[in-house]
Amino acid sequence: MKRGLRKFTNFNSLLVGREVGYGFMMQNYPKTYYTTSSCAKLTEDNPNPNPAPVSDMLMDSFGRMHTYLRISLTERCNLRCQYCMPAEGVELTPGPNLLSRAEVVRLAHLFVSSGVDKIRLTGGEPTIRNDICDICADLSALKPKGLKTLAITTNGITLATKLPLLKQSGLTSVNISLDTLVPAKFEFMTRRKGHQRVLDSIHAAVQLGYNPVKVNCVVMRGFNEDEICDFVELTRHEPINIRFIEFMPFDGNVWNVKKLVPYSEMLDTVVKQFTGLKRLQDHPTDTAKNFKVSGHCGTVSFITSMTEHFCAGCNRLRLLADGNLKVCLFGPSEVSLRDPIRSGADDDQLREIISAAGRQLMVEFSWASYFPNFKFCQCVSELLFRVCLRSRGKRLLMLECLTLRRQQIDL
Repeated sequence: MKRGLRKFTNFNSLLVGREVGYGFMMQNYPKTYYTTSSCAKLTEDNPNPNPAPVSDMLMDSFGRMHTYLRISLTERCNLRCQYCMPAEGVELTPGPNLLSRAEVVRLAHLFVSSGVDKIRLTGGEPTIRNDICDICADLSALKPKGLKTLAITTNGITLATKLPLLKQSGLTSVNISLDTLVPAKFEFMTRRKGHQRVLDSIHAAVQLGYNPVKVNCVVMRGFNEDEICDFVELTRHEPINIRFIEFMPFDGNVWNVKKLVPYSEMLDTVVKQFTGLKRLQDHPTDTAKNFKVSGHCGTVSFITSMTEHFCAGCNRLRLLADGNLKVCLFGPSEVSLRDPIRSGADDDQLREIISAAGRQLMVEFSWASYFPNFKFCQCVSELLFRVCLRSRGKRLLMLECLTLRRQQIDL
């Protein structure tokens, strides 16, 4: 039995642990596959046939429309994942400087009325906020105004007990982070117990009818790359979308690519083990490359943030817990929306601030501004950007050029 599944027990009815015979014959790269299977569907149905028109406020300097808002409800987390946070934690923003429930809802209403149709609640860990269910109910009330999807990304530690009320409050989509199926490895990576509680949360989401239940797995060499096929096995009988995420290999002051397992290697691992892997149709704004194993109920995705960036299709805005707006996750600049609100700004004034942020931040975070001698060449089809983010206020940008075709690039 494969190492990951050997210790993977007590998952109730979510998964029946069974071995799958290895097949090492290489296959051709999967062809595009179109499906109408409800278990393979990766986007939620649109409950509103007449969404709000998209405002120019949501357009950045590259002409991209940002219709997806990620709202961080808290900076706190109940885990201490080694690749995310030091064991002693981090300095937190004082409570009075965080957005209140009313401020979160007001800004969400402003964005939805301007064309945002998807909101994701993040953190920290969003489920440790006491008013999380009330916030969900308030945001769900925006669906008649154009909101299609209300989602959450969570570590799953406390989700299982709260999920029934969250669903009742209008939560339409669930992403649960789980990097290993082995309890001992979970405790090592997160510095906390709770592996079974995460599995219980996945099970609860399936039982409550979430389809798909998305499971985010950061793949790290030497830690969990041997569990890739075990994670794929979870999709056999349940509507689970396993999302393998490339590890951002920044360790201290060293760019450590040894821990990075690239998408191509992960895909080869899956292709060797599972026959009939088919590529699904992607949406232009998808961050993931989506696949389905023939005969499986669920799906498999790869988020290639390191080896094949998806900046061109990015449609995300990020509202941090302290009220700062980030147009680009990797950009250094933020603009406060909390301060204008507390100074009495009306909606039109807030729209002007947001619109200016989209134009200015994206101009600022062009690669040319960081590398003045960098020449973009259309014929360079395999130029891959490597960007890594350190703690807030200490950000490091690194760029690696791979396999340049027909042109030299001056750095």
